[in-house]
Amino acid sequence: MAPEIPNPMTLELIEEHLYAAVLCDALDSIGYRHQSPRVMLPFQTSPRRLAGRCKTTLWSDMYHEDPTPYELELKAVDSCQPGEILIAAAGGSMRSGIWGELLTTAARNQGCVGAIVHGAVRDVDKIEAMNFPVLASGTCLYDSQHRQRVIDLDVPVEIDGVTFTPGDLVVADRDGIVVVPQQVEEQVLKLAWEKVHAENITRDAIKEGMKAADAYEKYGVL
Repeated sequence: MAPEIPNPMTLELIEEHLYAAVLCDALDSIGYRHQSPRVMLPFQTSPRRLAGRCKTTLWSDMYHEDPTPYELELKAVDSCQPGEILIAAAGGSMRSGIWGELLTTAARNQGCVGAIVHGAVRDVDKIEAMNFPVLASGTCLYDSQHRQRVIDLDVPVEIDGVTFTPGDLVVADRDGIVVVPQQVEEQVLKLAWEKVHAENITRDAIKEGMKAADAYEKYGVL
């Protein structure tokens, strides 16, 4: 029997005890079967697990001179709240490095705990020196000015058809990214907590010599 789930289940506890795959499984079990983007974000400045609330930005490529460069991206980082993860939905564009040292510094000062960038980043060494977790499609040297800009913020955005809504729980680790809609968060956390502890029991039984099929038949967890 799993120990009682902590109340409240803080971001720190989620980061410590849960992980992306088990949350994805819990979402699957209640019919939310498309909550993890399948696109690869292979660039990471930190391998540690990341848990936070979505702070969303929607980006667009541009091919003309920007009359108000950086306007909304600066507004986005300056309005970040503690525990948020900035989501940069840029359609996977590699046209420029839309996230770098200065945005990282500003976001971190506001309590932002990481960034997920469906696009390119730059200033990698300086970001890594700040120990600020960033997941991105890759790197690009070009500055975003006159190449890409934020066209909206604090709105639902999509990465690979998965919707990231402001305030939703998002967890990322080396396996991938999963977003938990707020309306099912309590239920999903409870199911994930129970599965983690059931998996521990199953793993220990297999370690002690039980066949995998027998362990699955007994505990119903794989």
